[in-house]
Amino acid sequence: MVTTVTHEIETAGQGDVKDITPLVAEAVARSRALDGTVTVFVVGSTAGVTTIEFEPGAVADFGAAFEAIAPRQGKYRHHERWGDDNGSSHVRAALLGPSLTVPFRDGTLLVGTWQQIVLVEFDTRPRSRRFVVQVLGDKG
Repeated sequence: MVTTVTHEIETAGQGDVKDITPLVAEAVARSRALDGTVTVFVVGSTAGVTTIEFEPGAVADFGAAFEAIAPRQGKYRHHERWGDDNGSSHVRAALLGPSLTVPFRDGTLLVGTWQQIVLVEFDTRPRSRRFVVQVLGDKG
């Protein structure tokens, strides 16, 4: 069986990281599936989804790594074509990716103790982000 839930979350702009683990766990619980996988997909080309230890130090390190790889003030052809400022946002989001799949057993996400599912905002302005949680599982 497949269950699909859509959520919206407000972000503060580039570098904002939101812990969405409780929303994903809730979708699994509501599906009443015992074993399977859950996929989280953010809609849009300037955000991504991954796992991280959701604590200020790790989140800051994560942001610093992306700044080193795709600096916000770098030269991007995207800016020249569209006259905007979010070329780094598109590059960062493409590197991270828009989705994540997590297994679950007995209705519980199989993530580590310090591993949270996060939505990462890369756009240069606050956004209202829509993400899809799709549960594929067996009711046992």
